[in-house]
Formats: sequence, C-alpha cells, structure tokens
Amino acid sequence: MPLLVEQLRGGGLVETVHPIIAAVADATGVRASFGGTFACFWRSSSKPMQLVTSLEQLDPALVAALPREALAVGAASHGATPIHTERVASLLTTLGCTEHGLRCGAHWPGDEESARALARAGGEPTALHNNCSGKHAFMLAATLARGWDPDYRPADHPLQRLNAARMAEWCGTPAPASAIDGCGIPTFHHPVDSMARGFARLAAEMSASNMGSLAHRVGWAMHLAPAMTSSPGELDALLATAATEPVTAKRGAEGLLCLALPNRGLGIAVKALTGVSTALGPAVRAVLDEVAPGVLPADLVLPGEEVRNVVGARVGERRAVWS
Repeated sequence: MPLLVEQLRGGGLVETVHPIIAAVADATGVRASFGGTFACFWRSSSKPMQLVTSLEQLDPALVAALPREALAVGAASHGATPIHTERVASLLTTLGCTEHGLRCGAHWPGDEESARALARAGGEPTALHNNCSGKHAFMLAATLARGWDPDYRPADHPLQRLNAARMAEWCGTPAPASAIDGCGIPTFHHPVDSMARGFARLAAEMSASNMGSLAHRVGWAMHLAPAMTSSPGELDALLATAATEPVTAKRGAEGLLCLALPNRGLGIAVKALTGVSTALGPAVRAVLDEVAPGVLPADLVLPGEEVRNVVGARVGERRAVWS
C-alpha cells in the first residue's frame, strides 16, 4: 500500500509530495511493508548496534558501572548542548581516553543556541561538538582496550568488521555493502525491510527475558534518557517521552527513522525517499496508527506536521496519504 506525505499551504493547496517507504518486523520476520522496496544507508540509525559492539570490547566491570546517560550519549546524534559536551568529556575520562584520540572531526553545534553561545564566547568547535562524539568515544575506548590500530575508521579495522557482522546478523542479510558516513566510519546499506528487522531485534533484546544483555541496557538507556540521545524538539526524543508505551527511536540522515517497540516486539523503519526529515512525523504517525494503534496520543503534534513561517505563524501542514 503506497504511502505519501503531502505538504499543503494556502488552504489545502499541495506544494510538495514525499513518497514514503516503511516496514514493520518482529522476531519472526517482516510483518508488513508499505510503498514497495528500497535500500539505503543506515547513517546514524545504526548507532545502538555499533554501541553494543564497542561495549563488548570493554571491561565488563567498567561497563556495568556506566550510568544510562553515558550509554544514551554513546548512541546519540546530539546537538552539542552543554549537557552533551560535558557528558562526553566525562565519559572520555571514565573510559581512560582523551578528546585528542577522537577521529570524528569538529563541527559547530547542531543546537542553534549552543552554536550562538560558542560564537559569542569566541570559541571554536572541537570534536566534542560533533554530534557523533559519544559513539566515537566508545569506539576509541574499544580500540585501545583491544590493542588495535587507534584509527578505528577503516572498513577493514577489526572493530568495523565486527560492526558489519552484527548488522548482517541482526538484519538477517549477508554482509552489507558500506560507504563512508559523515563522521568518517562505515555506514551500511540495507533494504528498509532489513532495517525493521534490526530494530525488531533491539525490541526483543529490551524484553524482560534479556535483562542481562548489553543491547537491553542500550535500548532502555536510549528510551529513558532521550535528551542525551537526541536534541530538544527532535522526533526521536519526542517519541520516547510522549508515546503511551515505551518507544526507542533513532533518526538517521536523509530522512530515515527507526523505532523499537519492546512491549509489542516490533521494529519499524520509515524512509522519506526525498531525504527530507520533515516528512517523517506525518509518516511515522500513519504507520504507527496502522500497525500499533494507541501508541501515539491523538492530540500529540509531531515535528513536521505543521508548516510555520519565520515568525511562528502556522501557514500549512504536512499529512500522510494512503494511495
């Protein structure tokens, strides 16, 4: 069943149409798919899987002592607000690493107020401000713990080979093709159906029967500390806080969002083929209402559902259309 998101202005006139691909899976395989098939890169949506791989390389006693906020920032695409950069700096100290070992590069904070504050203070961005700095902190620590080459980015590095193997196992596919992500490490290429299977595995790991697993801790840390995993106002953080039951969500660049619903054992992947993330809110609502009714409060406004101008006036909407 094809799914579109229309952007409307001027009393219902269509401005833009975003084709949507979505899939729903559980532990037995794919349960539903919408819009056909499509393969794309995971980008940041694979961070919970990558974090589990890094944690497996570390001293279990050290991992056991990490608070949920540390795990959440390890799977984050954060906005480099002070709470994020301070948490990553503290994490590096706990892990016995320094900022100088990070290979993610520096960019200005994604959070606008934090970027303005840094500029007003005459500062320059560092690797701590990179939205992937938490993930890279754990990758650096894993590499040092194993005595591997400290440049953990190449696809043939032992850590990245383990990541590729995990993605293949969790998603039920052969070893995936990869390319280079924005932060310099491999990002894997999978059908959206396989992405849903990967997050169904995360949902299963979050069940009470898997309380001892690292993936259980990572999934619940992301759900319980979404302010560390994301940025204020982002769709994945809002889903974690406003849904009527536990939801662990992770966005990826170019219009991708993946969700785990542990109470239902479901994994969901939603991709806007235009790569525009503002289409995801209406699309996610449509898919959840179809396969998991009741997860979203009816009066909840998701990011992207309203079109507002620069002074904040509502001038249009985005809505999902089953065609």
